[in-house]
Amino acid sequence: MIKKEPKLRGEVHPLFPHPVYLSKLGRELTKNEMRTVNKFKEETLSLRSTSSFESIAQKASKDHYVLEKKGLENLKEDLNIIILDYFDKIICTSNAVTPYITQSWFNYTESNQFLQRHAHQNSFISGVYYVAADKEVDKIEFFKAGYDTIMLEYEKYNLFNSTSWNIPIETGNVILFPSHLVHGVDNKKGPNLRISLAFNVFLRGHIGSDEKIMQLKLK
Repeated sequence: MIKKEPKLRGEVHPLFPHPVYLSKLGRELTKNEMRTVNKFKEETLSLRSTSSFESIAQKASKDHYVLEKKGLENLKEDLNIIILDYFDKIICTSNAVTPYITQSWFNYTESNQFLQRHAHQNSFISGVYYVAADKEVDKIEFFKAGYDTIMLEYEKYNLFNSTSWNIPIETGNVILFPSHLVHGVDNKKGPNLRISLAFNVFLRGHIGSDEKIMQLKLK
């Protein structure tokens, strides 16, 4: 008689995960908006890193408030709608707060260029809108904070045992995440120029409770 193994009914609860929100803008940029995007490309800075000697860091616009400029008003409004959806689905706050975009800048990434891992300080959530990207070769990578005291050899990776995770992106994608979440861009593959608009979001209004003596008024 063959002895049957007991059927296990184990459950895994993903406690306190970091939300990474992926959406689409829902429209193509107008010709006027694309002219504005290309105009910012004329004045850029290289975001270099001393950690790599075989590749060159991607370039970013010198202007760090691009969404405040004439020609991108509608794009800013569209992104604000997506930000509000993030707050509605994820933050679910009862406080009278309003998210708003603080700084915003364009990134231009060519083949074999990269952006070292980093997080965004003085910001609540951060986002990226991909003006031009190819899902076959372009991605954003997120990294686990800290380090594992015991490192095992894994047969397969998942969201629990991985120290990094990448998400393929394409033209029109909008991705939002907590600003403290470390992320970066590995050496870019493919001949296409990836153009992205990065931005930070902070809060206006009252946060916390006056009764609990932890209220903060933000203007």
